[in-house]
Amino acid sequence: MNNQNLASADILIVDDVPENIRLLSTMLMDFGFRVRKSINGKMALMAVKALKPDLILLDINMQGINGYQVCEALKNNPDTSEIPIIFVSAINQIEDKIKAFQVGGVDYITKPFQVEEVMARIHNQLKIQNLQRDLQLQNQQLKATQKQLAATQVELIQKEKMVALNQLVAGIFHELNNPINFISGNLDPAYQYVEDIIELINLYRQEYPHPSPQILARSEKLELDFILEDLQKLIRSLKTGIKRIDQIMLALRIFSRTNEAEMKSIDLHECLNSVLHLIRHRLQGNNHNIEIKVIQQKAENLPFITCYAGLINQVIMNLINNAIDSLQSADSQAHESDWVPTIWITTEQVNPNRVAIRIRDNGMGIAPELQSRLFDPFFTTKTVGQGMGLGLATSYQIVVEKHNGQLILSSIPGEGAEFRVELPIAPIPQRSVS
Repeated sequence: MNNQNLASADILIVDDVPENIRLLSTMLMDFGFRVRKSINGKMALMAVKALKPDLILLDINMQGINGYQVCEALKNNPDTSEIPIIFVSAINQIEDKIKAFQVGGVDYITKPFQVEEVMARIHNQLKIQNLQRDLQLQNQQLKATQKQLAATQVELIQKEKMVALNQLVAGIFHELNNPINFISGNLDPAYQYVEDIIELINLYRQEYPHPSPQILARSEKLELDFILEDLQKLIRSLKTGIKRIDQIMLALRIFSRTNEAEMKSIDLHECLNSVLHLIRHRLQGNNHNIEIKVIQQKAENLPFITCYAGLINQVIMNLINNAIDSLQSADSQAHESDWVPTIWITTEQVNPNRVAIRIRDNGMGIAPELQSRLFDPFFTTKTVGQGMGLGLATSYQIVVEKHNGQLILSSIPGEGAEFRVELPIAPIPQRSVS
């Protein structure tokens, strides 16, 4: 209702004296208002429930439910609490006027009244109501804009981080690829050379079982037998180390999806393996961190999904890291003595069109009053310096807004938390973001 439509507002008159109702309704209709009438408090409450008026003119002294009780009932109902109520009464005692304002009235007109006074007060309240509605609308628009700006800021930060990560990965591959290939390619012939030399030395020992004193002394000083035995172990360890580096490089390449198209078909189990490979150091116990057990329950024949592969890897990384942070910050004294910090990772096909990943921990859980804010940008329960509150907000954007999936939190304080990610198997149009 704008200022031009104030005169056509819907006004409910509540009075148990028919003459008063006729007088007020005639006066209001002459000014263009739409008027409804109720002769008692019960009928007034029914009329408001059927159709909310823009303003109510309410008498105080009525049989049955009086005006104060009607006003209190309307103000206690969230659906009708915003309706302005002007009391119109012959009572002129100051205590009655105070009570009228205490129960929620916005104005008070004393009978007998002047037409100009009634019209002025009605127009004033309707203008105030109109301004309040405009303000509420502007506040809603401002909140939506603020939310969009925060989401855009998160997206820009994450894009910058991913660009930096891709550049780092590309640099690592460029700098390490050649030396790793060189070492890996030469370890096998080096191992063969060592075996040949050892075989030759053993033949010399068979042919010349009595070496000279100088050779014997030198062999004892060098501990030749130990060297011959340990040299083969050393090269085998080098081969194991190179294999480990290859696995890390592969996991990093899968995680960042370097040089691959944004939208592609991926194996979620491969993504999980690569992430767990990269953060294995956080799961292993040391002087600073507790050891965390990971239990995987992978669905057989889980279909590949078509998605932004690098972003889905980022979501998996964020959620597992979040579970690790929760377990590491949990007070072990609050658990049973046999408490084993554990993360359960489960994959399943929900229906023919969707798959799900569930990541659950047995930490301290999340308080109910925090759960509704957990996906808000820059909101974090961590201490200063441990996080910016972007991980879960970014994950929500990726899953819900970019993939039309679902990211659902369920948590019982003291028993842990679970994040469930549902993703469509085939891409569908993105939701518009207002």
